[in-house]
Amino acid sequence: MSKKQAHLKDLPVKKRENLRNVAIIAHVDHGKTTLVDAMLWQSGAFAAHKKQDEGQDRMMDSMDLEREKGITILAKNTAVKRGETIVNIIDTPGHADFGGEVERGLEMVDGVILLVDASEGPLPQTRFVLRKALQKNLPVILVINKVDRPDSRIAEVVDEAYALFLDLDANEDQIEFPIVYASAKAGKASLDRPADGGMPNKENLDVLFDTIFSAIPAPVYHEGAPLQAHVTNLDSSPFLGRLALCRVREGVIKKGQSVTWIKTDGSTERVKVSELLITEALERVPAMEAHPGDIIAVAGIETITLGETLADLENPHALPLITVDEPSISMTIGINTSPLAGKSGNKLTARQVKGRLDAELVGNVSLRVLNTDRPDTWEVQGRGELQLAVLVEIMKREGFELTVGKPQVVTKIVDGKVHEPMERLSIDAPEEYLGVITQLMALRKGRMEQMVNHGTSWIRLDYRVPSRGLIGFRTEFLTETRGTGLLHHVFDGYEAWHGELRTRSTGSLVSDRMGTVTSYALYGTQDRGSIFVEPGDEVYEGMVIGENSRSEDMDVNCVREKKLTNMRASGTDESERLIPAKKLNMEGALEFCREDECVEVTPAVVRIRKVILDGSTRARITSKNKRANENS
Repeated sequence: MSKKQAHLKDLPVKKRENLRNVAIIAHVDHGKTTLVDAMLWQSGAFAAHKKQDEGQDRMMDSMDLEREKGITILAKNTAVKRGETIVNIIDTPGHADFGGEVERGLEMVDGVILLVDASEGPLPQTRFVLRKALQKNLPVILVINKVDRPDSRIAEVVDEAYALFLDLDANEDQIEFPIVYASAKAGKASLDRPADGGMPNKENLDVLFDTIFSAIPAPVYHEGAPLQAHVTNLDSSPFLGRLALCRVREGVIKKGQSVTWIKTDGSTERVKVSELLITEALERVPAMEAHPGDIIAVAGIETITLGETLADLENPHALPLITVDEPSISMTIGINTSPLAGKSGNKLTARQVKGRLDAELVGNVSLRVLNTDRPDTWEVQGRGELQLAVLVEIMKREGFELTVGKPQVVTKIVDGKVHEPMERLSIDAPEEYLGVITQLMALRKGRMEQMVNHGTSWIRLDYRVPSRGLIGFRTEFLTETRGTGLLHHVFDGYEAWHGELRTRSTGSLVSDRMGTVTSYALYGTQDRGSIFVEPGDEVYEGMVIGENSRSEDMDVNCVREKKLTNMRASGTDESERLIPAKKLNMEGALEFCREDECVEVTPAVVRIRKVILDGSTRARITSKNKRANENS
């Protein structure tokens, strides 16, 4: 027991047997949300699907994005009632970029369900989430999901899971975990190992619930202890304002009660709990009081933030603050400074952008916002490209116009040397692409750690690669493997700087003037490379309109009109022969852009542009850098 909690030393320890708090953790696409859905269905929360489809009132209403992309972005909790026992389930994201959400989810629970795909086995993110759970000494239930897949290899996957536990230095108690074989989609689970590709021999998930009751300990508390509730997440409601999601550790909290709010800096304030909500199935319902182990939402404290404690008025004691991993990727976000600014968005000022980034910081512990040397631009640091791209996408939908810089890695100085973040990368691909993958990874200074050939004409490659090398890698990888390759990566410490990486071998086609694109001009330009704009689009000087097939940039005139003559031409209209434009979405644009380029994001359109729009200034800088390289 820490010194901070010394006041609990002589109090009797009790358990709440009618409650279990469990988090579901796994790699992306291994079936976490599907399993939660099946558990809700089988527990009588009948409208679970419908409500999920309509979306709930989440903090930033990002449910649209979650449904579009098919991924979980925010950790959510739900409560399932089995007889007299309540199971609080936390559904966590599977992407490493949203690892901050997973870490917060683990703060609320007493044990975890680790899902592993019966075919893919443990992947990098499985390793990441399991490491976090073992560090917190949480008991684990291993669920082998998707056992009915035709390519499942159940026995090998169980062995791989054991190897992973040993690799992460699990102790004797942690490695004695129960194994449940399940098909979340069919809503079946069993303790008996089915044949590869077969269904579990039980008709429902009762076995899983029984395992939760036996393997996950009940919440422990000290009888007579003063109130301590830990703020582990934030949400908001249109009626109640900011909601603090707390886990009650000790004591009882009541609606209308006055409590001590202990802030992150150690200062205290007396506040009133104006509203107390508890989760039932997918709904938050008002409650009069909550006991140790309950996961509750508290309204009435406008500036409360993560890791803070709600404590007893007379006898306040703080709980430890929540710590999360350091960010590894950063990009600059500023106001839109292009000549076409203000055409489609309504939030254009630096004050509005800063206010929105500050609002995001409130609930997202894994983000940082730093000032830059410009008053209208900020550096935003996060866990990965996807997390930052999701933030920009949400801001775009809210009507912001932004200039977003190319993602960079966050370095740190160790013993006077620059160190950069590394990633552990797993690639699954058909074996005929082995050569091309090896070539791609060599360019990016990746180091192969393991190669496994399953004998099924597929190979698994494990690499350790600088995070820089993976910026913009996904698109190229999918192109080279004809869309068949699978790729997963997770942050894996720091190493000394690996030197220069040149991953994009092509240059940019840059518009040299402002105007409207004509088909006549594009017809003359399309032989140079692939084009991103269509006839009728507006362009400006310094805007990137395509990819040059050579390595250097080229200024082109894409607004040139055809000179009219009094000679008749017999049906030669160039528009017929234009190659269709390659349309880039926001992730594609961020991946494509170079160091001297940035992305203009507006609600209507995403454009790539040069940081310096003026062509003659750019030419001077290029020749200066060239001379400097020759002399060095």
